[in-house]
Amino acid sequence: MDRTHHIGQSSHPGLPSGGNRQVRIAVLDGPVDLDHPCFQGADLTLLPSLVADEPAERDPMAAHGTHVASVIFGQPGSCVEGLAPGCSGLIIPVFSSGSAVSQLDLARAMELAVEHGAHIINISGGQLTDSGEADSWLHNAMRLCVERNVLVVAAAGNDGCACLHVPAALPMVLPVGALDHQNRPMEFSNWGDKYRGSGLMAPGQDILGAKPGDGTAQLNGTSFATPIVTAAAALLLSRQVERAELPDPQMVRQLLLETALPCAGAQPKDSGKCLAGRLNLPGAFERITGSGNMTDQSIPADTTISPQCACQDEEQGATAASAESAEDTGQWIAETAQSAPVVAPSSTISTAAAAAPAAAMGQGNAQTSGAMQASAAAPVAQAGGQPGMQPGVTASAAADEDGGMVYALGVLGYDFGSEARRDSFKQLMPPNDSFPANPFDARQMVDYLADNLAEARSLIWTLNIELTPVYAIDPVGPFAREVYQGLVTLLDGEIQAETAEDYVERVSIPGRLTGRTVRLFSGQVVPVIEPQNTRGLYGWRTNVLVQQALEESGVEDPSAIELSLSGFLNRVYYDLRNLGKTSRDRAMNFSVTNAFQAASSFGDALAAGMQLDDIEVTKSPFCRMDSDCWDIKLKFFDPENDQRAKRIYRYTVDVSDLIPVTMGEVRSWTASN
Repeated sequence: MDRTHHIGQSSHPGLPSGGNRQVRIAVLDGPVDLDHPCFQGADLTLLPSLVADEPAERDPMAAHGTHVASVIFGQPGSCVEGLAPGCSGLIIPVFSSGSAVSQLDLARAMELAVEHGAHIINISGGQLTDSGEADSWLHNAMRLCVERNVLVVAAAGNDGCACLHVPAALPMVLPVGALDHQNRPMEFSNWGDKYRGSGLMAPGQDILGAKPGDGTAQLNGTSFATPIVTAAAALLLSRQVERAELPDPQMVRQLLLETALPCAGAQPKDSGKCLAGRLNLPGAFERITGSGNMTDQSIPADTTISPQCACQDEEQGATAASAESAEDTGQWIAETAQSAPVVAPSSTISTAAAAAPAAAMGQGNAQTSGAMQASAAAPVAQAGGQPGMQPGVTASAAADEDGGMVYALGVLGYDFGSEARRDSFKQLMPPNDSFPANPFDARQMVDYLADNLAEARSLIWTLNIELTPVYAIDPVGPFAREVYQGLVTLLDGEIQAETAEDYVERVSIPGRLTGRTVRLFSGQVVPVIEPQNTRGLYGWRTNVLVQQALEESGVEDPSAIELSLSGFLNRVYYDLRNLGKTSRDRAMNFSVTNAFQAASSFGDALAAGMQLDDIEVTKSPFCRMDSDCWDIKLKFFDPENDQRAKRIYRYTVDVSDLIPVTMGEVRSWTASN
């Protein structure tokens, strides 16, 4: 019996067909071969990313990305008929050359998708973690998705254990596991406490999809179950649009979880492997078209991020696949409401081991610590003959389009980009009396640039957060020389003794995103920002700030206010760190950058030894025309007296210009705990 699952428009009466172009799906995956015949007529936009811009057929990860995208967007009548071909799509390559991608770069891509109007983000990948916790970059990106009501659908992972991937295990993500032809969880599909009640199961065996160049392939894995759930959510959002309702992705997530069905053959001892249940699109569709059937209860969610695929390779001709497509996904959708075997979009890249048990398919997917990996790329031979991913980390996050504004906080650094550039500096820099020339010695570099400022342009200046470069800084225009001078001065401040008056602890860098990237000496690729002039180029001189705060508050003992102020600055920098790209983050970064204003405006709280408890940033209901205003609310508490009332301060920041500005006066009041 042919078990190949084919993708096609639904023919089941009453189910949505095709999707609506107003619903936008972002696919964060490997490169996609948009010239494949199945995408002809699809409304797809390729956004620039840090992944090298080269023909898709040359990148091993293109097999994964093209396959995932075709499950959603394959056009009617083509060799692969997708589940939501009428929806619009954003293609953002993040996986490249079979390597992993950092959480930072994945977060960049998620923010890019949100800024371009995505309703749903499909991530068929993730990173294996011990507890399902992600770094702050990914948490910030997920927070943005929740604030903008964007649904993230991510693969649960192919490790075959009660283990978690990020972003699938994060709150409000919809994790997806894989089912076999009998609606049973596949042996390689992950489960775990954070997935139970918040994840869905969908077909993940023999999923038909497009292959770069032409033709089709069949693949197994949670990577290919994920776009099926993404497409189902898109069809429900399309129905909302058709009913003149505002698309509500988080409500659709809740609806899919509430209508899920039990998996076939589930035993009490392994019921957790079915997560919250299997996808039931007919049931969800009936609920969304009915009246008064939705519940308002919130569903806890967790998710992890890691490309998840149990891959095997088997080519299929486009003609044959097209002939077989009568057995389409529409039939599977109708059958998901019953206990009959599933007929769903299905493709597997199979090898000679096609007949191997499903458990073997989940083995050999090496997960690299600290990195996202694509889960359904072309297999790489590993020990024991099992298919798996090449280990490694690749900085391959989406970059922003030309003209976007950044106001970021961090520490200055510099990079040479190549050994030749490093050696050229070593030859040009004069040795001192005690040490040979060392271009990595920041003290020597500052002294050299003081006499040779033109050489500053030969360096790659970077803004680093927690030792990680997040931007390259490229001053341009008539004030470029002044900006380079400012960078050298700030770098000089960073290498001063911590007790020195000119010691610089942090810097703020305003600039415009260029759409360009640069490769650092380590191989990491980072986006380039261009400061326009020295306005906003600011160094946090904490020691000077403490003295100013003392003068403002009239406190004689500097120890208390020094401790409070240092705690304030460190809390902002370490706990609330961000890329400074979204309006919200630019407003928050600016609100704490002008530390003198902070010390003077919040001097009474600092002088009383109070510590920063929280910063809330919300869109301001009051703003000037053509402005972008945000209300900043800072809460301070007394760490030695939890019964003491909290002190609240609020003011408004307008971020419509490259350099944000504050509006009005700082308002303050006390509030009970």
